[in-house]
Amino acid sequence: MPIFERTGTSLYYEEFGSGYPLLLFAPGGMRSSIEFWHKSPFDPTKEFAANFRVIAMDQRNAGRSHGPVSAADGWHTYANDHLALLDHLGIQRCHTMGGCIGSTYCLNLIKAAPERVSAAVLQNPIGLHENREAFREMFNGWAKELQRKDASLTDAALASFREQMYGSDFVFGVTRDFVRSCETPMLVLAGDDLYHPAPISREIATLAPKAEMVEHWKTPATVAAAVTRVREFLTKH
Repeated sequence: MPIFERTGTSLYYEEFGSGYPLLLFAPGGMRSSIEFWHKSPFDPTKEFAANFRVIAMDQRNAGRSHGPVSAADGWHTYANDHLALLDHLGIQRCHTMGGCIGSTYCLNLIKAAPERVSAAVLQNPIGLHENREAFREMFNGWAKELQRKDASLTDAALASFREQMYGSDFVFGVTRDFVRSCETPMLVLAGDDLYHPAPISREIATLAPKAEMVEHWKTPATVAAAVTRVREFLTKH
């Protein structure tokens, strides 16, 4: 079982295929784990392994990964995990693809180390659009599960962590000014629901200077074309 240990954190990951590295950040909100890819409209661990070295992971305290929790945790905590995993695997530069919360993980990795990311696919980006309480409720449900396992986790610490994650606006983890200045090529597979608002996808695609967008990609009639578009985008870059 591939486990990477760092400073009290245990990160589970799996690899598929070979070639240029593609690091995946799964959907699932705070429960982001490899299993959610298998429930997506298409599974990148299967679709792109013939062309790339695909690395999928369970985020800390999701799936088979574990780590400490503190009031100071936030998007930077996950970005540090991602950089450490890349270093562990000897990967200096890679593509990234994120679904749901994974889209913001992509953006934060680019923010932390732009030289490490050659291109990013943002599938169903999350963001603030008349849905603040939905994100807080989602986090609170995950946090209560953690507290059942660790009674030392206080409500105050978890509330601070929650606001670090979801207390800002836009895509939560980065600002509009950052996206406007970001030179990393991006392909946005647009969202269309409460957690993945269409206006957020459109705004990312409008602001980012090297962004493209696919509006329809989830239905049986559009999935195959979307997979081809993603593969061509990643191969190009």
